[in-house]
Amino acid sequence: MAEATQALFNNAASPTMEELLYFHDLAMTMLIMIGLSIMATLLTITTTKLYIISTTDANQLEFLWTALPVTILIFIAAPSMRTLYLVEDPEHPHLTIKTMGHQWYWSYEYSDYETITFDSYMIKEQFLTKGSPRLLEVDNRMVFPMSTIIRMLISSDDVLHSWTIPTMGIKTDAVPGRLNQLTFMSLRPGVFYGQCSEICGTNHSFMPISVESLPMIHFENWASLFNNS
Repeated sequence: MAEATQALFNNAASPTMEELLYFHDLAMTMLIMIGLSIMATLLTITTTKLYIISTTDANQLEFLWTALPVTILIFIAAPSMRTLYLVEDPEHPHLTIKTMGHQWYWSYEYSDYETITFDSYMIKEQFLTKGSPRLLEVDNRMVFPMSTIIRMLISSDDVLHSWTIPTMGIKTDAVPGRLNQLTFMSLRPGVFYGQCSEICGTNHSFMPISVESLPMIHFENWASLFNNS
């Protein structure tokens, strides 16, 4: 979960987020190098009285300042296309979970388990336990096994919503009458938080998303609680 004074991204919890962080670092490195070179050029021009008149009509120099930006764009575009392919590449899922957005809560249904279906509401501040994050904790978390490919089917019952978990690098709109799909996998156990990222009405700020990644044996124990109830 992000802190108030945090300047960088959270540690990646999924392969998708790792790829996004890698591309972010590469793009920022390119931008810093471009910015520093431009600053150095401007500083040199404004602090020296020496001029090279021969460069005013230099074909080689014109070719250089045309080819260099193209090369930089290729170095940025190539990993960008690779990341986009990996994000959109569909894989055979091991578990399917359907979520519906409502004003203003989320409901979850595990398609592979007939008895697992529940609603997830934000816990009010006066009922929070010590250490629980304000406006992010819910009464029923979406639980899934780690190191397992999960397919999410996302839709809405009323207005536009957006199911977002920044730590895992996933964000998909929940559109009424339409079923959107995404796949993800958690690399480590833990609790990850998100919020609806689409302005959906008065209580838009009060429909958080809380998911918990567990080892398979603990997930099976959690699922068995619904079968026994």
